[in-house]
Amino acid sequence: MSQEPNRAPEYPESISNQRPYYEDEIDLRELFMVLWKDKLWIVGITFCAAIISVAVALWLPNIYRAEVLLAADEEGGGGLASLAGQYGGLASLAGISLPAGGSSEKAIGLAKLQSRQFLAGFVERHDILPELMAAESFDWNTEELSYDKKIYDVDEQIWTRKVRAPLESKPSAQESLVEFREILAVSEDNETGFVTISVEHLSPIVAQQWVTWMVNDVNEEMMLDATAEAQQSIDYLTDQLKNTQVVALEEVFYSLIEEQTKTIMLANSRPEYLFKTIDPAVAPEERFSPNRALICVLGTLLGGMLSVLGVLILHYVFKPEGAVQRS
Repeated sequence: MSQEPNRAPEYPESISNQRPYYEDEIDLRELFMVLWKDKLWIVGITFCAAIISVAVALWLPNIYRAEVLLAADEEGGGGLASLAGQYGGLASLAGISLPAGGSSEKAIGLAKLQSRQFLAGFVERHDILPELMAAESFDWNTEELSYDKKIYDVDEQIWTRKVRAPLESKPSAQESLVEFREILAVSEDNETGFVTISVEHLSPIVAQQWVTWMVNDVNEEMMLDATAEAQQSIDYLTDQLKNTQVVALEEVFYSLIEEQTKTIMLANSRPEYLFKTIDPAVAPEERFSPNRALICVLGTLLGGMLSVLGVLILHYVFKPEGAVQRS
């Protein structure tokens, strides 16, 4: 007897054409129906988020930014650094080492502007701790600041904030440093080399004053550092001059002393020793922040997205088993 070859089992056409269903498959129609069913919840939550975002945007105080544009005036590396390359070889023949050049004065000035010592001294020198740590709002009509009484009593001029040890009622230098760095920005244009210093504050007048004071203070400190270094260089060269018998080296030392004397004279004659003001700071009339429109839009969108996500989570995660059936 001949045997027929094995054939694959035949299934009804309705079964073979039926697409397999997976439990984790998303049905867009069902998704839309779920969202439509709970549309009132979505609209309500989104509306509440919009109201809250508007309230937050109106509650946030205006912040003003004052900035100044500067150009660095560098005529050398300061001290003996600018002359060490010219005369260092000749001096080394006599066993004398001149100091090598380090960072430029511009780099030092920028680092000083953001240093802990300079900023702490700036706050103490100008007595601006209340304006920095306790300012609450600014009145354009009176051009005066109001202070948070829970932090500072302006009438009694005493600090009233409640803190735990090791902190004290009066903010420390470290606290003021952290706060000041939050509102200070120093940037340099890589193409032009111009430097921009900006300060943000509740008061546009205070922001303008602080930026101006910072430029004046850093110029003064850099000038004092340069004159002190030049004087040390003169003293150093004078001592070396006494110990040499070479006429050529004596002429070199006299030239170096002359250059350092010029440095002192020029430093004392220039109010803007390092940073020259290109565009001075002014009290801004327009606020820098907050962007209230953006806060309202983002708050509303966030509320809408969270409401949709919440409805979907409640439906797909906490729905009873067998609630959705497929044919």
